Amino acid sequence: MYQLNLPVFDYKLKKADGKVWIFDVIRKKYVVITPEEWVRQHFIHYLITHFKYPRSLVKVEGGLIYNKLQKRSDILVFDREGNPWMIVECKAPTLLLSENTLRQAAVYNATLKAKYLTVTNGLMYVCSATDWAQGTTVVLEELPIYEEGI
Repeated sequence: MYQLNLPVFDYKLKKADGKVWIFDVIRKKYVVITPEEWVRQHFIHYLITHFKYPRSLVKVEGGLIYNKLQKRSDILVFDREGNPWMIVECKAPTLLLSENTLRQAAVYNATLKAKYLTVTNGLMYVCSATDWAQGTTVVLEELPIYEEGI
């Protein structure tokens, strides 16, 4: 797998059906490892371990409807009232984070209206905060620590 710019964690791998699987602590099952899944698992552990995001408020591959189309968010973090708080879109490390990539994620967020939107390829990330009442968005220098961002 790819070397990422995220802290290493104690992951569990297995081989079955000619594929390599990684254990997802949120879904509590093994999933086929792809470059995007590798990034997603590292980023989940980064959020939980370094930024104190409660594991119980993190959802992986949550469904959403946009323009009558069924879409899936990679990581969705909820606030303590159960509202979308942060959407994280994970891309393969070989994919550059472009304006189009960020725009696509922002379109998804137009449905959920999470305060924070993050896009990562495991090598870098871009996180923005939106004030939906004011209609403004700012790019943040760092990810918010969960309790501070509530």
